[in-house]
Amino acid sequence: MADSREIIIETKGLTKKYGEKTAVDHLDLSIFRGEVFGLLGPNGAGKTTTTLMLTGLTEPTEGTAFIGGLDCIRCPMEVKKIVGYMPDNVGFYGDMTGRENLRFTASLNGLPRELAEERIDALLEKTGLAYAGDQRVGTYSRGMRQRLGVADVLMKDPKVIIMDEPTLGIDPEGMRQLLELIRELARKENRTLLISSHQLYQIQQICDRVGLFVDGRLMACGTVEELAEQTREDDRYLTELQVTSGDERLVEILKNVEGVLSVGRQGGRYIVGSRQEMGSALAQAALSSGYTLVSLRPCGNDLDEIYRRYFEKAGHEDGSSNRKIKRFISRNR
Repeated sequence: MADSREIIIETKGLTKKYGEKTAVDHLDLSIFRGEVFGLLGPNGAGKTTTTLMLTGLTEPTEGTAFIGGLDCIRCPMEVKKIVGYMPDNVGFYGDMTGRENLRFTASLNGLPRELAEERIDALLEKTGLAYAGDQRVGTYSRGMRQRLGVADVLMKDPKVIIMDEPTLGIDPEGMRQLLELIRELARKENRTLLISSHQLYQIQQICDRVGLFVDGRLMACGTVEELAEQTREDDRYLTELQVTSGDERLVEILKNVEGVLSVGRQGGRYIVGSRQEMGSALAQAALSSGYTLVSLRPCGNDLDEIYRRYFEKAGHEDGSSNRKIKRFISRNR
């Protein structure tokens, strides 16, 4: 059945070559209005090159790219009017305040002064920087600078926001604030966000769908649940259950739950195999038998595990690519 949602970003056969190297290899991608889409992969996978082509900052070797029905190659200025781009290291004048930096952006975009001042006040409030708007940006933390970057992008009220590694180098509290802001932009304001990142956990938290990139090729695209299902190594569901004090008695209790095929134990951690999802039944069996449940989660639904399985499925034999992917996955564990 065809998806009736409006496509806001679409590429067909999008390719970029630098001499003999293919940075992006015939990318076919559709992103819907109001969606948070994560373009995921290690450094050098082709993510940044893709965003540069979408924003008209580099021309493709072949293929097409459209945003809001506008040709990114033929109409770059029109595309820039509806797209906000936030690079991985947002540049601000450190000796100017946050408010002054936003005022400068407003002037570059030709906003009338009264409208600009209203928008600056509103955006400083939205990004949680109202208290710091009159402080010099040179005193901002990395997380504050990233949130100011979001405010800067929003000055021209774009329909689409493209972010390159927005969560890189941010402390946990700054991360939480930025992720909440990204969710709000999509859910409450119906903006479309394309986020390029190699940070798996953060992407898994906020994205509606993800695209997995390796060596310039999009290997897979879908929700995390869909990708986990596609790469399931057999028809067995795996559930991880953890209790405070595990023993062999719980192994037998879990084995006797209808539908359970196997139970493995390591201390207070149990891995249960079944033909269908049955987390509720397993939790009930443990709790009713007097055990204190610490955690319960499906196994194999983490992006690092999904990425590993897709990479192995693709059958890559190039040694350097293999090492690169292994480093990428190990850093995200």
